[in-house]
Amino acid sequence: MNAGRPLGERAQLAFDELGTPLRDTTFVVFDLETTGTRPGANGITEIGAVKVRGGEVLGEFGTFVNPGMPIPPQIVSLTGITTAMVHDAPPIEHVLPAFLEFISGAVLVAHNAAFDTGFMRAACEAHGYPWPKTAVVCTVRLARRVISRQDTPSYKLSALAALFGATTTPNHRALADARATVDVLHALLERVGGVGVHSLEELLDYLPEVTAAQRRKRGMAAHLPERPGVYLFRGPSEEVLYVGTASNLRRRVRQYFTGSESRGRIREMVALAERVDAVECAHALEAQVRELRLLAAHRPAYNRRSKNPRNAWWLVLTDEAFPRLSVVRLPKDGALGPFRARADAHLAADVLSGATGLRTCTQRIPAQAAAGKPCALAELGRCGAPCAGWQSVPDYAPAVRSVAELIEGRGDQPLRTALRQLDLLAEGQHFEQAARRRDEVVSLVRAVGRAHRLNSLAAIPELVAASPDGGGGWEFAVIRHGRLASAGVARRGVPPMPVVDALVAAAETVLPGPGPLFGGTGEEIGVLLRWLGRPGVRLVRSARPWAEPARGAGGWHAWLDRAAAATALERVG
Repeated sequence: MNAGRPLGERAQLAFDELGTPLRDTTFVVFDLETTGTRPGANGITEIGAVKVRGGEVLGEFGTFVNPGMPIPPQIVSLTGITTAMVHDAPPIEHVLPAFLEFISGAVLVAHNAAFDTGFMRAACEAHGYPWPKTAVVCTVRLARRVISRQDTPSYKLSALAALFGATTTPNHRALADARATVDVLHALLERVGGVGVHSLEELLDYLPEVTAAQRRKRGMAAHLPERPGVYLFRGPSEEVLYVGTASNLRRRVRQYFTGSESRGRIREMVALAERVDAVECAHALEAQVRELRLLAAHRPAYNRRSKNPRNAWWLVLTDEAFPRLSVVRLPKDGALGPFRARADAHLAADVLSGATGLRTCTQRIPAQAAAGKPCALAELGRCGAPCAGWQSVPDYAPAVRSVAELIEGRGDQPLRTALRQLDLLAEGQHFEQAARRRDEVVSLVRAVGRAHRLNSLAAIPELVAASPDGGGGWEFAVIRHGRLASAGVARRGVPPMPVVDALVAAAETVLPGPGPLFGGTGEEIGVLLRWLGRPGVRLVRSARPWAEPARGAGGWHAWLDRAAAATALERVG
């Protein structure tokens, strides 16, 4: 064992360049002494912290703190810190700015970290300082993962310091305990390095539930490139068990074998896996799209999300003399959608029918109703629909026209009618009903707006866009009828337009299909829309202007903002 060697020397133990190497990670190991065990009710009496990187001490922080209360005798006996010793010390609100500056940008480490971070978090909250969103490593938890009871009778700091031969003996004083914890941390990092944990990401993901047999499978990631793409875990019969995306394929897949996974299903999947295949991609957008397509093709048992991107619902007007709105699976021209859940589609149908007067009866209106007589269901008293008492069938043409105009983005009359109904409920002081109707109208407006955005991109035969890659180059996407047809990059210094021309020439041929999305899927078009809407993305060329309808849901953004603000106020109240 070479626990006493500096971490900088142990950097020669073939650490892989995965994520943030542990030797390049800045840790702040800190310890507190307090007047008791409960934050808020008790105060901090001493803070000690040591900043280290690569085995080298970069700085230390130590100070007494006036807790604003007497120190109990049992605490004095344990720590040796008396009330007189902290009488002239600064209060915690004066210490916090310097401590927060000292730990800025570092990973926090503590022995029983929940105790120390709990006190500091409570102090920050009490005095108006934001607690930094930084990674935290608990040396107690880490020791339990790598050291068995046969090696140590206890996981107390004193026992671990003795086990690893720490240069400082812990004595319940903050700075001395922090120094001892530094030696314990370095020894634990050396231990976990032996099981393949070499980066900060792997350290944070490391779990004891991963068996030795599973860790040995990390070799299945050795052939994967350190590039973005899609990975597929395959089982004993070559079946696809799981599909995922990664910005660095090798690093991401190795984490399955070195880290803990709270979902038992994934641990089970790793145990079954025999091989990992990868599809290398030009950039993250291509990886996301390929993941969706692979999920649809293989429907892997261990993926919960997006097993079937075509699993969507649509609203259509029935092909009858007296139409109604019907929820269907397969869209046709003039359909509204896609909806992710059938209940959402039915809710939109109810709001539209109520605002336009479309019938909601699922029975076909028979000839006697068209002749001016009640239908058979009404005569039997088995129908509660508004048309039950009609002696003549109303003219549905205006309702059908207004619904079609809304779906096509040529008008918003159904939305305006629904809003008037909402106002009448509020004026009548039916506030609960008004709130429900408001949420229903919000859902409908968003559904219509999303449909318009999807349809507008799907209608374009070819669109080429570019996004900055963060290094002075460009990431390109060739989109045809809402599908990614080609993807590529032009790194810094490479002329971009020849790359664009080559990508267009090699792009997949996309024949437009039926329905508002021209045969595309809502999920893939949604991914493309989110990418196109990112800051810095530019349109290189487009076969036709890309525009969304100004009417329909286009003019309702301000109303949606007001509705969202009202909903937020209700939740607070």
